[in-house]
Amino acid sequence: MSDANSLTKVVAFYQFAALPDYRELREPLRAYCAGLALKGSVLLAQEGINGTVAGGADAIDAFAHELARGEMFGGRLDNLELKFSNAAAMPFGRLKVRLKKEIVTLGDAAADPTRQVGTYVDASEWNALIAAPDTLLLDTRNAFEVAMGSFEGAVDPGLESFGQFKDFAARQLDPAKHRRIAMFCTGGIRCEKASAHLLARGFAEVYHLKGGILRYLEEVPETQSRWRGECFVFDERVALGHGLRERGLLGQNMGHDRDE
Repeated sequence: MSDANSLTKVVAFYQFAALPDYRELREPLRAYCAGLALKGSVLLAQEGINGTVAGGADAIDAFAHELARGEMFGGRLDNLELKFSNAAAMPFGRLKVRLKKEIVTLGDAAADPTRQVGTYVDASEWNALIAAPDTLLLDTRNAFEVAMGSFEGAVDPGLESFGQFKDFAARQLDPAKHRRIAMFCTGGIRCEKASAHLLARGFAEVYHLKGGILRYLEEVPETQSRWRGECFVFDERVALGHGLRERGLLGQNMGHDRDE
C-alpha cells in the first residue's frame, strides 16, 4: 500500500467561459505547468477550458489557485469545476496543452452552456431524482465506458463519441414525451453541454449531476449508492470505484484517448 505522502495528486477541471484569447493563453499555461513539473492534458477553446493534470500536492494546489484566482485568466474561471483525487503513481506520460474548436466536441453551435444550461443536482439529491418514475435517466458517455459501470436503470445511447449525442437526441428524444430528463457523465462536462443542446431543442425540464459520477462516488456512501460497476477515467488509472479508489483494468487504458 502506498504511503499517503508519496501519492501523486490529480485534478480534473473544466469551465465553460468566454476565452477569446485562448490561443495566446496556450504558451503561458504550458510554461506554468512545466515549471510545476505537472503532466497531463489540457484543452483550450474559445468556449472554455477542460483537462486533467497530476503532480505533487503543493504543485496541484498552486495550479488550481492560478486557474481560478490568478492573473493568467483574470478571474474568468472563478466557477471552475474541480475534482481532486490521488494516484499511486504518475498517471500521465507527458504534458499536453492543445487548442480546440470545442472543449468537448458536440458540433452544435446552439449548445452554449455560457447562455443556458440544465439544472444542477447535487450528489446527495441525485438518488431521489432518478428514482422518480417519470424521470428518463441518460448516460451521456461512450458505450465502452457504460459497459464498465452505470447507474441502475440508465439508458445507454450507444455512442462511439460524444458528437453522436445530438443524432441520438434527434432520433430518440421528444420534448412532448420526455418531460423530465436527468443526465450524467464522468465529471460533468459532457452532460452540461448535452443539457444546453436539449434546452435549445425545446426540452423544458433537464437536469444533470453536478460534479459528475466522480463526485457521486466520492460523496455518496456505497451502502446508499445506485451506481453499479466502475467508472472509466482517461488516464493510466483506468477505473475508479467508491471513494475514488483505483480499480485499474489489466493495467491498460483500453486504447482510448480522452473524449473530446
